Amino acid sequence: MSTLLEKPISVNRILVTSLDHAKAIEDPARAKIVQMLYNKNLNAEQITSQLKKEGHKKALTTTRHHLDILKESGLIEIVKIEESRGAITKFYGTSTKLLDYETPKDFDQKYSGLIKSTSTKLEKIVNTMSKKTGKPVKSSTKREFNQYLMMEIVNRAMTNVLEGKP
Repeated sequence: MSTLLEKPISVNRILVTSLDHAKAIEDPARAKIVQMLYNKNLNAEQITSQLKKEGHKKALTTTRHHLDILKESGLIEIVKIEESRGAITKFYGTSTKLLDYETPKDFDQKYSGLIKSTSTKLEKIVNTMSKKTGKPVKSSTKREFNQYLMMEIVNRAMTNVLEGKP
């Protein structure tokens, strides 16, 4: 048997998500709902209307089903309930900003210098964080959880900076 292709792969990206979140946004309409609710509070009818404008023709009952799935996953929540003429209207919001972009093909080449200098600076931050999140351990599961904690801390700190929060 001869080898026809062999390519070394190095890790250059860590995707942090839970299975519940991944399942919740696997449907393009649900991912769109999360994007819609970023910095906006909308009710099911408003969401259905906006989905139609985006090319996702869904019945109001289907939208409510999608909202239930997103709510159960923790990606959205009810932020306001109004009562009018005996009817209850729920408004939904999210604290998650979903960025849906493709990395340009020349990304590594174009930004390699910036990645390298940022990596050097982040290494100092990660070393400081690892002292506060726990000692390095031999168990791969615990080591991965420690990495998850640090990624989540950096993600939330970066979000605070990008969103202009102290």
